[in-house]
Amino acid sequence: MRAVRFHRYGGIEVLRVEEVARPTPGPGQVLVEVRAAGIQPGEVMIREGARHRRWPAAFPSGQGSDLAGVVVETGPEVRGFAVGDEVLGFTHNRASHAELVVVEDVNLVSRPKGLAWDVAGSLYVAGTTAYATVFAVDPQPGDTLVVSGAAGGVGSLAVQLARRRGATVIGLASERNHAWLADHGITPVAYGAGAAERVRQAAGGTVDAFIDTFGDGYVEMAVELGVRPERINTIRDWSAAGEVGAQTYGEGSAACAVVLGELARLAARGELDVPIAGTYPLERVQDAFRDLEGRHVQGKIVLRP
Repeated sequence: MRAVRFHRYGGIEVLRVEEVARPTPGPGQVLVEVRAAGIQPGEVMIREGARHRRWPAAFPSGQGSDLAGVVVETGPEVRGFAVGDEVLGFTHNRASHAELVVVEDVNLVSRPKGLAWDVAGSLYVAGTTAYATVFAVDPQPGDTLVVSGAAGGVGSLAVQLARRRGATVIGLASERNHAWLADHGITPVAYGAGAAERVRQAAGGTVDAFIDTFGDGYVEMAVELGVRPERINTIRDWSAAGEVGAQTYGEGSAACAVVLGELARLAARGELDVPIAGTYPLERVQDAFRDLEGRHVQGKIVLRP
């Protein structure tokens, strides 16, 4: 089978699609034929070695956690899934950017009827991270919440989940994404010089909470806007969070099949819009990450093995 591999830390050029042995599921595991697999900014940092101390790579390394596909083989003691089932889920083994992947049965949910493959295969990391960030700042009806990177993979879901809780949401994003935000009930504000003042004007009063999905000074902006540290959450700027006492709930904080299943059902019913910015065949994995690393993507980028 074909799978993405890299044999050393580096830029996009180290990514290769190689022939590897077909994996075999063990107890409590199934083998999934992948139909779609999302890519993540965190995978860039791992591949470049920027997170070596926290998430070291063993070479040759695969990559990928999000996935959706069809069960083609089951190991012993599998519960709840059979060959032919359509599923979505995740692996912690950096392995979903491949034609086939072994997955623990507890890390899968059934694909709801009507949920597009691209959405199903890109929902886990962005969706559960967005869920965690919203939970961390606990927006209530009457609150005003600001989200940086509001049209990105995580931000585009966080703004919608916060709106579902009754908060007024201000989204910091490039102007080309303002129409999408407005269509989803979000007040768009352009980032860049003067953004804090523009947020104050849009809020028309107090800013109660702030979710930072981008880094690059937004924790400091939240403090400048008068947000209490316990209601600031960042998934990118851990150093700034430590300095001011902000929260850092993100990937891993709500990473479970229960949350994924809830998000999948919302998306299938049309109550959660998961924007797909682009799709690429597996052999164009370098192009997919080149697109992602431009940092101006609206929504998710998906590989189709």
